[in-house]
Amino acid sequence: MFKRVHIHSDEVGLYFRDGEFQGLLDAGRRWIFDPLQKVRIDVASQRLPWLRHDKLDVIVKSGALAGRAQVVDLKDHERALVWIDGRFSHIPPPGLYAYWTGFKEVRIETIDARKVRFQHDDFNVIIRSQQASQVLDVCTVDRHKVGVVFKNGDYVETLPPGQYAWWRGMGDARVAEIDLREQTLDVAGQEIMTADKVTLRMNAVVTYRVVDARQSIMVADGATQSLYREAQLALRAIVATRDLDSFLTEKDAVTGEFEEAVSRRAGELGLQIVSVGVRDVILPGDMKDLMNKVTEAKKAAEANLIVRREETAAMRSQANTARLLADNPTLMRLRELEVLERVAASGKLNVVLGEKGLADRVVNLL
Repeated sequence: MFKRVHIHSDEVGLYFRDGEFQGLLDAGRRWIFDPLQKVRIDVASQRLPWLRHDKLDVIVKSGALAGRAQVVDLKDHERALVWIDGRFSHIPPPGLYAYWTGFKEVRIETIDARKVRFQHDDFNVIIRSQQASQVLDVCTVDRHKVGVVFKNGDYVETLPPGQYAWWRGMGDARVAEIDLREQTLDVAGQEIMTADKVTLRMNAVVTYRVVDARQSIMVADGATQSLYREAQLALRAIVATRDLDSFLTEKDAVTGEFEEAVSRRAGELGLQIVSVGVRDVILPGDMKDLMNKVTEAKKAAEANLIVRREETAAMRSQANTARLLADNPTLMRLRELEVLERVAASGKLNVVLGEKGLADRVVNLL
């Protein structure tokens, strides 16, 4: 006939009769007359963060929770940030919630999730919570990079390095990370024919960096691949207008034209060219042998020319000396004495006198 109910000081009784909510019961001991077993008392602890009950909507609509609990009804586009006793607790999904306020300090902040990107002063604290990963997609943009954000395929913004979060289920948000550091692009060896029908194999290198992250993504499907193809085409166009000799002697001009052509296309892709260069020029085997022979012949001709030039200079010097001695007998005599002095200094001098004419000549000489 009677039902005994004991409700502690930190509890509240939910009073139902014949399935209908009748009100709340405060702490205490009481007897309830229930001869037909139609009364149900559900005891809820106020020490728990929120009230969970299958008839929460009925309880809220009755107004019995006024002054006892904070009620929040989240629509599909809304999310709530819940702080309990000054500490961040969780992010409940859309639905109806009632948070007890008698024993704990509760603060609830409702946010419109249609903005997709989540921003908050306590961002770092919130994203580290365990439940945040269930409702938020967290993205980290590394150093030296920027994040290009697209929502449902449309460009939204470009983000600097840092951590960012987006609400799940509120749109297709994607972040493309773009590295802003200098990148080196190796243009692999390709066979190119010069104007005089000589086939060369060339390797080039292009150093670039991204200056417009949005443009580098939206203009082409892969800015690096587009730049690679442009570099190949530019090399072919430049080399095809020159014969082999002019190409080998005008490498600086070739590099300048190559850089100008690549820079023009790079600007359209949101890139900036730092430097370009032709790294290797590989000739066919027979052409390499022929070039070596030509070089060898040129060097031999240069060496022969130098020898002939020196011989000519020596003969010209001798002719000038002979002319000077012929015009000055005294110089001739001095020259003869120098020769005799060197001969005498180098060893023993033997003078053999013969006929009178020979002796006279020697005496005259001395």
